[in-house]
Amino acid sequence: MPQNPNIKFEPPPKLSELGRDLLELTPGQRVLTLALPFIFAGMYFYAAFTSHWLIAVASVVYLSFVTYGSTSHDLVHCNLGLSKRTNEIFLTLIELLALRSGHAYRMAHLHHHAHFPDEDDIEAAAAKRSAWGALLEGTTFHFRLWRWALKRAQGPARKLILAEGWAACLLIIISLLLCRTTLVPLIYVLLITVGAWITPLVTSYVPHDASGKNELEQTRVFRGRSFQSLLSNTSTIWNTICIHQSRTKTGPVSPGGSILTLIGLA
Repeated sequence: MPQNPNIKFEPPPKLSELGRDLLELTPGQRVLTLALPFIFAGMYFYAAFTSHWLIAVASVVYLSFVTYGSTSHDLVHCNLGLSKRTNEIFLTLIELLALRSGHAYRMAHLHHHAHFPDEDDIEAAAAKRSAWGALLEGTTFHFRLWRWALKRAQGPARKLILAEGWAACLLIIISLLLCRTTLVPLIYVLLITVGAWITPLVTSYVPHDASGKNELEQTRVFRGRSFQSLLSNTSTIWNTICIHQSRTKTGPVSPGGSILTLIGLA
């Protein structure tokens, strides 16, 4: 990202300056956020078993957006106002819908917020590559993320991450065993797996600039009316990208703690 010596970078505003009303969630919003991953997973199986494959594939695409990039991300940061136990259960179940370990994701993601772009920040690796390199990174990203977390976790956290990994493997094995009866579960596994290959490209390469000297310069700037229109029409993934840039060095990010001025829509 080109450096402009005439720009003075100010620290991000505090939540109190942005307004604490940004933290408020209605019960309906909370329920919908938690329900969407299960709804889209159910839609896939219903559509697939009734041979509506266009709807089935679209359901998996949306499932990918509302897990890693949306609902699961909120659960990672404990943003939904749930009790700790309820938050942990949903993080495990929702990420298992996508055959991933929710708690490995949390460990890697919070480390990413605190240590971008250090060498041991596994989520930042794609930001240092080309676009094609980021896509290639995606083919093994989630397995490597699970292995990364497993090596660093201790005690009950390590056992939970290990159990989530084996649970994902078990679901894949079940889909293979069912092949003689139906291919629907195996196709689901393949769609989820291939769909996840773009994760490093979308969540790391696109929004980050690892060569930046400070938090603002490490954020790519998206400008223009076309991009503004894109933001308003694809809020799930792009709001996640832009909100993500208000990284914190001290812990979980509040849902209202984003610095939307970083987007630079001029």
